[in-house]
Amino acid sequence: MPFLDSQLAHPITLADGSPYEETVYLNVVIDHPRMEIGDFSYFTHSGPVTETATILAPYLYPFSREKLTIGKFVQIARGSRFITSSANHPMTGISTYPFRVFDPQTIGGYQELPFKNTAVGNDVWIGDSATIMPGVTIGSGAIIAASSVVTRDVPPYTIVGGNPAKTIRQRFPPEDVANLLALAWWDWPLDRIEAALPALEKGDIPALLLA
Repeated sequence: MPFLDSQLAHPITLADGSPYEETVYLNVVIDHPRMEIGDFSYFTHSGPVTETATILAPYLYPFSREKLTIGKFVQIARGSRFITSSANHPMTGISTYPFRVFDPQTIGGYQELPFKNTAVGNDVWIGDSATIMPGVTIGSGAIIAASSVVTRDVPPYTIVGGNPAKTIRQRFPPEDVANLLALAWWDWPLDRIEAALPALEKGDIPALLLA
């Protein structure tokens, strides 16, 4: 019987049987019109569960034009967050002060500001206190080092780090990356994923191709 349950708000159970309440499955605890989140993607934080969306993406509002998409099996560490396009200030004039937001009649008046969607693929690990900037696409299997500031797209199965984040290394040769992306194990039935855990954990790509 599968040990993973995509419907749990708190998916980690401690040895004493109590739930670890600081880790949450995002699509269980977030209901946000501008977020799309896949199964089994989690985030660890110390705030109230009801504030998870605001902690993760503090400038993504229900009326925002941009969208945040997060794939399946994404792991987001404590302190990480997404800065989305709605954080922008007007920059074409003399002042960058957002005067209009302080008037109820014009609070939505910055529709001319550019916006870009932000997307995270599947099985991405975002390390502690990383910041993802507006419009970035992070490919499946990528790793974002702790405290990184990601300002540019990250190719699949690439490790990046620093401020601004730069490529540290590729996790696998190009032919293996192509095979893994085509395999898309994150879309398999849960029992097949759990049966393939030895290959997934050991990095045995030939065995995974046969799973």
